[in-house]
Amino acid sequence: MMQVRGLIATTHEDAPGVAASLAPDNLRGMTTTADGNLVTTVIEGTQVRSVIASVDDYLMNLAIADETTALPHHKQGRNEQRE
Repeated sequence: MMQVRGLIATTHEDAPGVAASLAPDNLRGMTTTADGNLVTTVIEGTQVRSVIASVDDYLMNLAIADETTALPHHKQGRNEQRE
């Protein structure tokens, strides 16, 4: 049986927050970790189509998690500029 494995590594202002946001949606064969400002996700499976579908879903969730965790940082920056 063929084993397919992919690794996605991205940097974020709040990598632990992004990783924590993504982890509940991980399917079997997915692991997400944070180290410093780096989020790493490994996706494994036995069918290429399934892995591709998981990567597609993950990337959408990643974009949302990154935007959501960045909101407090951006709001704080705007408030500091007004003062």
